[in-house]
Amino acid sequence: MPPRDNPTARQVRLGAELRKLRERAGKTAREAAGRISTDQARISNIEAGRSGIGEERIRRLASFYACDDKALIDALCAISLEHRGQFWWDEYRGVLAPGFLDIAELEHHARYMHSFQPVTMPGLLQTPEYARALFSAALPRLPEDEVEARVEHRMRRATVLDRDEPPEFASIVHEAALRVRVGGRKVARAQLEYLLEATDRSNVSLRVIPFASELHVDMTHTVLYAGGVVPQLDTVHIDAPTRSPYLDAEAELHRFRLLLDLGRTASLDPAESLSFIQHLARDM
Repeated sequence: MPPRDNPTARQVRLGAELRKLRERAGKTAREAAGRISTDQARISNIEAGRSGIGEERIRRLASFYACDDKALIDALCAISLEHRGQFWWDEYRGVLAPGFLDIAELEHHARYMHSFQPVTMPGLLQTPEYARALFSAALPRLPEDEVEARVEHRMRRATVLDRDEPPEFASIVHEAALRVRVGGRKVARAQLEYLLEATDRSNVSLRVIPFASELHVDMTHTVLYAGGVVPQLDTVHIDAPTRSPYLDAEAELHRFRLLLDLGRTASLDPAESLSFIQHLARDM
């Protein structure tokens, strides 16, 4: 099969983890290719996510790399068995940009999610009206049908919080995000009220950083820390206007764990945060 033109973030991650295992073992791409009877170019494409690899070959490589972490190997094999059309977000392939599919995929496979929201509400907790107002304000302006596709996709993403075994979702929201009247007063008030309803779920919690907080948390864009099925597959997603990278280096993951810890320290506790949101909603 020819190399993929647009591998998903999860396919790229599979390849990256195989590359890390190879480098940790001190093996060359040429040696890895010989172990599974392929060529060096194919190994490069596999490690870049551009080519697939089957479960049997993953296990052979893991043995060659002296990796005995069964949980990690099983998780990598599970990724290799996934295929296009298997999940709901594949319906949006060719309709929305690949990044929309990647974030839905990340959320679907996460064991837990921790987010930091400096200027907007958490995507998984937005009302359709709030999301529509955000997408309608994008520059350059989006066609109406794409705005509606984005809103629909965002609402379908939120169903991950209501499945039989939902991930834990804990969000830190800055007061600035709560006070901006996206879509006007009525939409903004309804959004605040929906946040309060959302915390009725046992797996959802919110904390607010008020303007009065004296601790500065050095995160200016929305950040999502998604816990993988094994810690090695933890991922940070940064939602920025020009690019939205996925980070997986341990040093980067550690830095964002520290930043999220600082955010929790700077914020009100969950009960105080709900009271804070209730007060804002009444005054909106």
